[in-house]
Amino acid sequence: MDAKKFVTENNVEKEDRSNEEEHKKILQMKDLIKKQDSTSKEYDDLTIRRFLRARDMDIDKACSMFLNYLKWRKTFVPNGSICVSEIPNHIAQNKLFMQGNDKCGRQISVVFGGKHYPNNSGGVEEFKRYVVFALERITSRMPAGQEKFVTIADIQGWGYSNSDIRGYLAALSILQDYYPERLGKMFVVHVPYVFMAAWKMVYPFIDEKTKTKIVFVEKKQLKSTLLKDIDESQLPEIYGGKLKLVPIQDT
Repeated sequence: MDAKKFVTENNVEKEDRSNEEEHKKILQMKDLIKKQDSTSKEYDDLTIRRFLRARDMDIDKACSMFLNYLKWRKTFVPNGSICVSEIPNHIAQNKLFMQGNDKCGRQISVVFGGKHYPNNSGGVEEFKRYVVFALERITSRMPAGQEKFVTIADIQGWGYSNSDIRGYLAALSILQDYYPERLGKMFVVHVPYVFMAAWKMVYPFIDEKTKTKIVFVEKKQLKSTLLKDIDESQLPEIYGGKLKLVPIQDT
């Protein structure tokens, strides 16, 4: 047998076994969580799988994480969604946009850190509602079969009046604890030196998997770096592409 063909077939067999083992764990996890919370039956296998993968296939840890998610959702999003009327200060700041998909089909969002003013935004609770509003909008627009999104975090113009450590940590907690395996990649662009002080305070709270998805981009390499992942036709105009940005509340 050709050596290359043997390696390919061997890899396929390993992948099939891995998928089979994963499916078995998904079924086990669904059975366990259904006994503790009957509302879990409303969630599909892909959702269960994201929590399972977030806990490195440890069923007990994944079950605990998912049950915490169900409890949080009932209290924080009792009506199933966040309305624009619940986050007026953040909508007014117009700092988060959506448009286009990367080469993997992942939805692209763009957030402008220099437009976030925590002292004029209704406190950390409203900001948490805004984060959930944004994540729900992004995930609801994902094409069939796609589970992840890409974010361009533009920090141009960021200063001390934009610094919001409590808010950043709250947003990070929501993303990691309640929307696991959703972030595909984050490009951090136009980073002023002053921002790094805030980044150093947040960085220790980022889990290892999320850290690998964050890419700081040099200004001189901005367009070329983004074009490796995003076709010019799907890249926002402000980065040399052809798409206009659309405010997330208008999507």
